[in-house]
Amino acid sequence: MSEKQKFQAIKGTRDLLPPETALWNHVEHTAHAVFSTFGFGEIRLPIFEPTELFARAVGGETDIVSKEMYSFPDPFDLGELYARFRSLESISPGAGHFASIAGLSPDNQMISLRPEATASVCRAYIQHGMHSLPQPVKLYYTGPMFRRERPQKGRYRQFYQIGAEVLGGTDAPAIDAEVIEMVMTFFARLGLAGVKLDINSIGCRECRPEYVKLLKAELSKPEIKEKLGADSQRRIETNPLRVLDSKLESEQPIIEKLPRIAEHLCAACAAHYASVKHNLVLRNVAYHENWRLVRGLDYYMRTTFEITAPGLGSQNAVCGGGRYDGLIEILGGLPTKGIGFAIGEDRLILSLQEAGKAPAPRRLDVYVAWMGEKAYDTAVRAARALRGAGFAVELPATAQKFGKALGHADKLGARYALILGEDEVASGQWTLKTLSDGSQSKFTEPELLAHLKL
Repeated sequence: MSEKQKFQAIKGTRDLLPPETALWNHVEHTAHAVFSTFGFGEIRLPIFEPTELFARAVGGETDIVSKEMYSFPDPFDLGELYARFRSLESISPGAGHFASIAGLSPDNQMISLRPEATASVCRAYIQHGMHSLPQPVKLYYTGPMFRRERPQKGRYRQFYQIGAEVLGGTDAPAIDAEVIEMVMTFFARLGLAGVKLDINSIGCRECRPEYVKLLKAELSKPEIKEKLGADSQRRIETNPLRVLDSKLESEQPIIEKLPRIAEHLCAACAAHYASVKHNLVLRNVAYHENWRLVRGLDYYMRTTFEITAPGLGSQNAVCGGGRYDGLIEILGGLPTKGIGFAIGEDRLILSLQEAGKAPAPRRLDVYVAWMGEKAYDTAVRAARALRGAGFAVELPATAQKFGKALGHADKLGARYALILGEDEVASGQWTLKTLSDGSQSKFTEPELLAHLKL
């Protein structure tokens, strides 16, 4: 007989187990607490959307859409079945009507696991008519995203993000600064030291095209282009701004001599950027200006920012964000202002672990060591009372010998063992043993609860 197959998690995915999940919960609870104080409400989104949503939002030619998304036909769209029903209309009147009321569609829609959440939030804003709500609308989310990437440290095929979006209202610089303040407050609340905030302005639809044109002309000069790698040479034609993202050591001297966008901002964008910086100073948010911090998608404009954390090597970015005033309109909505960010939760967790900032997992408070069938009813009552008072309690399903019960309690890391034998039940005096020093005392049920609450 062959060995039974042992299933493994798919490469690039992983199981998150206790006690590590306590750190994940701590991070997410901190996000809920901090974001709510800034007036944000949680939105929960589907993990799959029409592929076209991401193609429009992110760009059909980008690596995310063309190479990295998990996409497949919607099996419940059944476009082919719809066509067959319609073809039967001539010989079976009503077939086409049946197809319609059955919800069959003539389109064979492609759907994708979400590679990011901003597009989904914008889709929800449009779909639910949030433009009619008091503006701006402030939303945050947590959850898994999916990309077909090569797994490496801090990078997975299923990964997790915490993000927030501000949609509607104005593009006042104070909004940009407050969004940045919120995420920096979140990192501070987690106790993560050494984070660095980079900011930049990439202009608007009026001034950025002229800068991109100038950048392309400079990069296209033969004496410069021939020194660039294949990726950067390709980006000269597809997206010159992305050349500034290059990490190739050989390209750094070339990039440092390129024109800087700050020198080519229009008056309105320059004033907006200056006000963002002023508002950050008002909020005691330290920042570093990084002229190479860009966003290559057309709908991004003006403010961009990135936050890096220690302990992650070259992949040290834990948060990226920016203003995207054109996205809602691209997705079919009214012209709407927008700014947001996404935090890579996997990398954030790794940075917290490297910094020793993981909170100690909650210990088991009481192990109920009951012996004899007559003690079981009392053990159940005791466990219910202790849990109701907020204590973590382990109640074994079967009776154990005294020594084995205490050994099990010790392995579980319990602070106390509540010993309930027939004598304790008969007298109403319960024995509480402190496992760290072996001391023990007797208490009535009310006395026990009062003692443990001290």
